[in-house]
Amino acid sequence: DAAVEVLEQLAETDGEQATVQSALGDLMRQLDRYEEAVAAYDSALATFSEPSPTQWFLYYARGISKERLKDWEAAEADFRAALKLNPDQPQVLNYLGYSLVEHHVKLDEALSMIERAVAAQPQSGYIVDSLGWALYRLGRYQEAVVHMERATELMPVDPVVNDHLGDVYWAVGRDLEA
Repeated sequence: DAAVEVLEQLAETDGEQATVQSALGDLMRQLDRYEEAVAAYDSALATFSEPSPTQWFLYYARGISKERLKDWEAAEADFRAALKLNPDQPQVLNYLGYSLVEHHVKLDEALSMIERAVAAQPQSGYIVDSLGWALYRLGRYQEAVVHMERATELMPVDPVVNDHLGDVYWAVGRDLEA
């Protein structure tokens, strides 16, 4: 609460500073106060007079907040804006790709994005998990196994990764392991 109060005061006195607005947005997003996060990111973006590559994170973070508010169309637009500014950003590629998979849309594009993210960060368990999950959703179960097993090596106690591995094992008939 004290941090929120300090950042809100800073936003009032130094609101023209994108970093202040961004910090407020990040805090609100961490507190699951997504509408307030979106407003802060809007304010941060408004401080720029022209597009800048550094804005990618603001679009990405605002996209996450919008996605959590169930405004997928606006979230996707923000993720794509982030990629326009930073086309090879693995976090954005992964988040957008995984979200497309979860929405069961544009699966080939999603897979391509996630593959690019894995190439950039092959040690990220979350990204490797996304690749395995995308392959699973595409019905390419055997291919998914190796990626899901790798993801669990990288993140052995993550419940989502282990759940995904179980689904993949089940799909290939490895019932006992599932």
